[in-house]
Amino acid sequence: MPKRRNAPPPSATPIWFVTAQTWPGVRAALPAAAAAFASACAFEPAAGKHLLLPSAEGALCGILFGLEAEGARFTDPLLAGRLASLLPEGDYRFANAPLGGAPGLEAAALGFALSAYRFGRYKKTRAAPPRLLTPAGVDAKRVARQARGLALARDLVNTPANDMGPSALEKAALALARAHGAKTKVIRGGALLKQNLPLIHAVGRAASQAPRLVDIVWGKPGAPKVTLVGKGVCFDTGGLDIKPSSAMLLMKKDMAGAAAALALAHMIMDAMLPVRLRVLLPIVENSIAGNAFRPGDIYPSRKGLTVEIGNTDAEGRLVLADALALADEEAPELLFDFATLTGAARVALGPEIAPFYTMDDGLALELAKTGMALNDPVWRLPLWDPYDAWLDGKISALNNVASGPFAGSIVAALFLRRFVEKAKAWAHFDIYGWNAAARPGKPEGGDAQTARLLYDVLERRFKRR
Repeated sequence: MPKRRNAPPPSATPIWFVTAQTWPGVRAALPAAAAAFASACAFEPAAGKHLLLPSAEGALCGILFGLEAEGARFTDPLLAGRLASLLPEGDYRFANAPLGGAPGLEAAALGFALSAYRFGRYKKTRAAPPRLLTPAGVDAKRVARQARGLALARDLVNTPANDMGPSALEKAALALARAHGAKTKVIRGGALLKQNLPLIHAVGRAASQAPRLVDIVWGKPGAPKVTLVGKGVCFDTGGLDIKPSSAMLLMKKDMAGAAAALALAHMIMDAMLPVRLRVLLPIVENSIAGNAFRPGDIYPSRKGLTVEIGNTDAEGRLVLADALALADEEAPELLFDFATLTGAARVALGPEIAPFYTMDDGLALELAKTGMALNDPVWRLPLWDPYDAWLDGKISALNNVASGPFAGSIVAALFLRRFVEKAKAWAHFDIYGWNAAARPGKPEGGDAQTARLLYDVLERRFKRR
């Protein structure tokens, strides 16, 4: 997390960003001993390369950090985050601005803050991460709210299901709501049937902890309505269509959609954006017991459509369907849902790029451009109407899966679209929610893909004019 100071203390070690073009000028301005050391090491300002510079007395007097050359096809705005895992504990400051001027400076500070995240609930972490002093001209609060939102999500996803079951996830959501003065409502167990949320109940009823829906509302009633829906499957065995053991190893992250929604909600509320925010989290565990839902069962949905269960491992779309139908009833201006929904999305785009679906071309363009600029990448896939018929049921309104193996992510999105009618704009994000290896700004483990992207979009749309 960037450390706020009015002026850099003498002990704050400077970090110089360098490219092939700027390296000669930076080298000329270095203390003689540091410049000689860099030359002796044959330092070249390649992207991500760093060098710790000694003073004449042997103390650390500065850091060189290479950036992509100007004109590179992709410049990672979070690249400076690598420093948070490379530098020893201490205070640091940016001695010059990276590429991109002020926006690049804020992105570098954010990358540093995001990379400084550590998950230490079960194992003592190494020495405290280095501390970056907030550069002049950078909005420290904006950087901090994003870092805190993502840290919250990462903590939730990284925590295993024995400590992050439905009750614990509910508790975390309510704690966030209380911190921001939001109103809350929770519907649990059999009350889901009374409140016409039968699909959420069907998926979660076999677990030892009851299924539930957390409903959070914040902001003035007359403000533009923005609604977030996050899949909160705390563990997914696959149900009676049980997963192989290898596919269950990361199923603690099947609630990453709910975590991403909470990360974004924190950013929105902390920034006091002038919106009426609603967060709906269907929270369940897809377990196996005598009362588990079965292949071939048919259930009603909140929208009134009957759904046949073609596969119990396609449970996420079922809990989202009821939550989306509830969200849609008040016709929000923007409706976003987040879910670790399909393996097909990973086959199509890999783990780093989240496919998204929307019927709003203008919104799609804004999301794609913003995601690329922030290195929170998304890629639009089509809601291909001819495939919609694949979901038609023979003895029900629809099936929760298609009969064939093709276009799994698209088919899941088309299923969800059946439950959205009134929202002025809707987008579905099929996220992965996990980093298999650390990258700048993206530590290994749980992640909240698309949260930064959507915060940026919403901030531009709704920041007080």
